[in-house]
Amino acid sequence: MEENTSVVGDTLEIQGFDISPELTYPLFFLLLFVYCSLLFSNLGVLAVIISEKSLHQPMYLLFCNLSVNDLIGNTVLLPQLMAHILSTERFITYSQCVVQAFYSHTFGSASHMILVIMAIDRYVAICHPLRYSSIMTTRAVIGLSVVAWGFSLVLVSVLIGLTVRLTRCRSVLQNAYCDNASLFKLSCENVSVNNIYGLFFTVLLFTCSMGGILLTYVRIAVICWMRKNKELNSRALQTCASHLVLYLIMLWSGFLTIILHRFPNYPDLRKIAYILFHVVPGNLNPIIYGMQTTSLRQKITQLLRKMNTN
Repeated sequence: MEENTSVVGDTLEIQGFDISPELTYPLFFLLLFVYCSLLFSNLGVLAVIISEKSLHQPMYLLFCNLSVNDLIGNTVLLPQLMAHILSTERFITYSQCVVQAFYSHTFGSASHMILVIMAIDRYVAICHPLRYSSIMTTRAVIGLSVVAWGFSLVLVSVLIGLTVRLTRCRSVLQNAYCDNASLFKLSCENVSVNNIYGLFFTVLLFTCSMGGILLTYVRIAVICWMRKNKELNSRALQTCASHLVLYLIMLWSGFLTIILHRFPNYPDLRKIAYILFHVVPGNLNPIIYGMQTTSLRQKITQLLRKMNTN
């Protein structure tokens, strides 16, 4: 096939991982376990929050945002990845690949924005506890959630839209999954616009994300230092430490994925970083936030006791 001709067919071949036969099934069952645990924990948190009227509060709406996003992001990635691990023929239609890339990038963008909203929520709860209920109302949290999802959807729609306009001259996707960079690399056209917008997208998202997190945590630290209240400091450390750790894991795995697209000599490392970006926060979020939040932890414990009794 000539490099400078457009591809008429709609089927793409995915490069996937270069896995030795003895590691195929162990890796498949590892990913299956990770995906099942992610489904169980996130759907469990959603079910408890929806079914318990006492948890119909703004803070728990943020947890629902996080769980829904984790479910979407991992469901568009892991089932197909597991199927391709077992199969010697790894094919996907171009339209399916575009859909996967769209939802995957939306997951990444929304993850950043939701964590910024959660940082704002923690700032108000720690620094203005008496005004928390009047500031973080249900209406305010819904509004912030709509902004987070809307911001992500608009940015990603433009990102993917710039890619689907391109004609293709290649049919082999140099990746184990579909993302925007892998898709526009299928074209032999000039992709300068895609690179420029991709850079703008990344800088804007990370500036908003890191700026929002940095601002809220610096203000929390300053207020804790000025008040010198042991109870306040303990509550701030307990609440913020886990949130910050999860954010840093997501941030660095995302950074690695973006940076390693510029270094084709490390394809497997880039693929692993991208998968970690999805599965690590997706599994840890419901565990950490579920166990850290007293009301939610008590409801989950009560539910588990009822199940054991029955």
